[in-house]
Amino acid sequence: MRRYGLSDGQWERIKDLLPGREGHVGGTAADNRLFIEAVLYRYRAGIPWRDLPARFGDWKNVHRRLRRWCEGGVIERIFRHLAADHDNEYMMIDSTIVRAHQHSAGARKKGVWIRPPGGPVAD
Repeated sequence: MRRYGLSDGQWERIKDLLPGREGHVGGTAADNRLFIEAVLYRYRAGIPWRDLPARFGDWKNVHRRLRRWCEGGVIERIFRHLAADHDNEYMMIDSTIVRAHQHSAGARKKGVWIRPPGGPVAD
């Protein structure tokens, strides 16, 4: 398995939720798995859309398709399906990826005093 690719087990869990599958009304998608792997690669690597490797196809088409799937509720449907799974350890979020600005704790800054509304004025 490639670093950012789906395992066969992961693919089996979501493939029937995707539009464009065999027997589905409408056009058949050329390769849903490649598309999902392109989206995962982009977000896991943290790259701009323009830097998506050529093996995934034109970045504009991948972005357009993701936008359509988001607007159509496909991505939410996949997420809800995976979130309902009791064995969802692959969805755990590690706090090391949640960045906070150094001033986000709301600590009082040195030498700065803010007067509460209607309160006394400090010297």
